[in-house]
Amino acid sequence: MRRPAYYSSSSPSRPMPPDSAAPDGLCTQPAPPTAADAAPTRPARRRISQIHLLWAVLLLMAALLATSVFIAQRTPTRRITQDDIDAAVLHTLQTKNMPSAVARAADNVAPSVVRVVGYGKGKGDKEETERGVGTGVVIVDKGTILTNLHVVQGADRVSVTFADGLESPAHIVNVQPQNDLAVLQAHKIPDDLVAATLRSTDNLRPGEAVAAVGFPFGIGPSVSAGVVSGLKREFQSPEGRRQLSNLIQFDAAANPGNSGGPLITMDGEVVGIVTAILNPTQARTFIGIGFAVPIENAASAVGMSPF
Repeated sequence: MRRPAYYSSSSPSRPMPPDSAAPDGLCTQPAPPTAADAAPTRPARRRISQIHLLWAVLLLMAALLATSVFIAQRTPTRRITQDDIDAAVLHTLQTKNMPSAVARAADNVAPSVVRVVGYGKGKGDKEETERGVGTGVVIVDKGTILTNLHVVQGADRVSVTFADGLESPAHIVNVQPQNDLAVLQAHKIPDDLVAATLRSTDNLRPGEAVAAVGFPFGIGPSVSAGVVSGLKREFQSPEGRRQLSNLIQFDAAANPGNSGGPLITMDGEVVGIVTAILNPTQARTFIGIGFAVPIENAASAVGMSPF
């Protein structure tokens, strides 16, 4: 008895030409794959190698990260102690050139220091000349300046030059002859003018470091350092025309031209206005004794009490 034919439900991988069809009654089998069909092409092999390499790199990075985290967790964190801080500060002080206290103080007050010149004409003179050169300090940022009265007294015209080089006419708004003080108001001021910081002399003591800032003989601004030599001193001008009292005595170098300049502490704060030097000779130069009007007296000349 003849068996019925069974046919595969899958279609052959390649269609057979009509003339090579299988005999009736036989199952059609796909042709075995050739070597070209089974083996991947060269670009395919390259892509597979790159994927394998990428996975290897990712696995290595993950292993290294896990190892570093493990080591970090096992390593105890060292706390910074006060000894560490002290050692770091000491190292900085030993290896870095830090500005001195005097330099820092001078930098603080420098924007407030001005050069003051009084001009006038003598009898028969056709052109005006400098009649007095001194120093001033800005105590109100609107251009209010303290200086010595003897710097501007008798001047026909007063000019001030600020730290940034701006030169401006100024006029006298008040005087205090008993303390040799004059208050000036500048007509023009810098946009960023800074007033000096004033400090009470209540806690000022002999031996405390101070500096005088000004224009000695017109040169400057110049800075000289010293200490407070004494308090509540009195001074009489060589001509006997002026008696000053309650003065600060100091030994920072001061000369003609320093008059009206600030006497400052190492914080750069103004404690006095340099007003006189003591020299029993005719030289009128510094021999170690200078005097300043306490800032309380100077501020009263402006009609203000800063403390």
